[in-house]
Amino acid sequence: MKESLVRHRRRIWKGGGICLLTVALLFSMFSACAARQEPDKIDYVIGVSQANMREPWRLVLTREIQDEAAKYPNVRLVFTDATDDSAKQMTDIQRLLDYGIDLMIVSPCDVKKITPVVSNVYNQSIPVIVLDRVVEGFDYSLFIGPDNKTIGKQAGEAALRMMNGKSGSVLELCGSSASQASIDRSEGFSSVISGEGDIQVEHVAVVSESRDSAEDIVKAFGTRLRGIDVIFAHNDYMALGAYNAVKQLGYDHIRIVGVDGFTGEDDGVNLVRRGMIDETITCPTGGREAVQYALEILNNVSGVPKQVILRSHNITKENADDYEASLNQVPEATKRAITVGYAQVGTESAWRLANTESIKKAARDFGVSLLYEDADQDQGRQIEAIRRFIKMDVDVIVISPVVDSGWDEVLAEARDAGIPVLLSDRRVTTKDDNMYMTFIGADFIEEGRRAMRWLGGTLETPQSSLRIMELEGTLGASPTEDRSQGFREVLKEYPGCNIVYFGCGDYTYEGGRKVIEEYLAKHEWDIDAIFSHNDDMALGAADALEEHGIQPGKDVKLISVDGARTAFQALVDGRLNCVVECSPLLGPQLMKAITDLMAGKELPLRIITDEKVFTEENAKDYIRSRKY
Repeated sequence: MKESLVRHRRRIWKGGGICLLTVALLFSMFSACAARQEPDKIDYVIGVSQANMREPWRLVLTREIQDEAAKYPNVRLVFTDATDDSAKQMTDIQRLLDYGIDLMIVSPCDVKKITPVVSNVYNQSIPVIVLDRVVEGFDYSLFIGPDNKTIGKQAGEAALRMMNGKSGSVLELCGSSASQASIDRSEGFSSVISGEGDIQVEHVAVVSESRDSAEDIVKAFGTRLRGIDVIFAHNDYMALGAYNAVKQLGYDHIRIVGVDGFTGEDDGVNLVRRGMIDETITCPTGGREAVQYALEILNNVSGVPKQVILRSHNITKENADDYEASLNQVPEATKRAITVGYAQVGTESAWRLANTESIKKAARDFGVSLLYEDADQDQGRQIEAIRRFIKMDVDVIVISPVVDSGWDEVLAEARDAGIPVLLSDRRVTTKDDNMYMTFIGADFIEEGRRAMRWLGGTLETPQSSLRIMELEGTLGASPTEDRSQGFREVLKEYPGCNIVYFGCGDYTYEGGRKVIEEYLAKHEWDIDAIFSHNDDMALGAADALEEHGIQPGKDVKLISVDGARTAFQALVDGRLNCVVECSPLLGPQLMKAITDLMAGKELPLRIITDEKVFTEENAKDYIRSRKY
């Protein structure tokens, strides 16, 4: 029994409708699907607004949505094709609303132009799932998409393996310069390649991103291909074009890496099997997941997140068959009790207390046995707790890490024991990205951006002068690093604004007071705005300011992150000006991920929670509903 359980863990670790389609083949396919459904058994109508139905990637996305929806006879799909025209997509979305859809799936042509349209749908209480490219703000129900920078990194790692530590040259076949996916893949690829020896990379844009164009471009290199060791193509179709070119020219020494990893006859996985390309990195469309999450949203299932960043895989000849077989596996809910070891960072704030209570309650609701350890801000104690969990042979380990480094050894021990590890609230930095299964929490970088966007919006002009103090959280913790990074990203847009002082408050009320006292001991008060990484530090700072006759919220703008009830009261009282939400109520998402994992589902790379921005103007509308 013990051996079979460990093997199971190791497998988890590895591993009559209206169809508005412009493509006749797709029209007939979807019409046939809808015709098989009896009108009196249709419970949900889902509208799908596609950016286009021309690109192969989007055709696969469409097919996956259709195939997954076919499993549910009570679901009807209504498709539209925007033909890469944002104006048409806006009209398409309105037409879908006119059909009385229950939920909308949107793959945007242009993020900026489609954002207000999606927001309008969402504010009509119609759930919206956004695919591929996320719209601005958080006015949608769920975003599902790949991480193209990670895909680029995986391609870079593949190229390095092929070059076996030697110096050499890479030809990178990029997509259009206007493609954000191509930009991100190139950036991820370069981040890996640039740090390894003497490797030269030549970038070539293939604007059409097609097989034939890639073939022509590579053939035009002629004898220059002798010096090329690896070709990295940003999709498998360009990779196939590159293969055709090098085959014709006789440069069989060149290794080829592609991206997409589809499983059709002439798609990436089969190209790898046939030895035409050496490796492909999967870029999941999210089509299957969109339908699955759509039904969970419509059925009010607990734990549906705000963003799901899908996992990518390196496919080689050795694992191609196993990968394709895994796509056809049907998850089955485990019937035995699940035991989870949870190493919490501590009890340093109201946020953390609410976070702990949310996880404990969700464990009870999901029938999960939870073993809880409080590290009291001590990484050593967390590592000891994890080792105890390993000896106890728990099913899953969850960590809210004190800091983001120093975890490689103990995570390797968990992996060797076949026990998957999930990160809650905070991330870690490891040598091997496969040390843990997924991260569940907030987008800390976006929280920092939102704080500075709000502050920038209060200025008379972008050139207005502003002296800013930053109250940092625990040094080395991922929320601290990321919130600071996001804030500074947007700060660059305001040349008159500068961070003139920063201090570590360690996410505590006392720490916030201390930073203010230390500043006032050496300076006359000359700060215009304070950006605090959490509510507790902000409230400590506010009290310290008042004791020195400085009115927080009036004499100095005070921005915080978290959104606890005490911060809302401070907003209502005018002592805080803005609070960027970081919800501690991660329990349902965490327990859903754990039960999905134990049922055999592949977890996403990241699961991101919902967040809002609150000010004096809207705080009264929400304060009564705050649960922490």
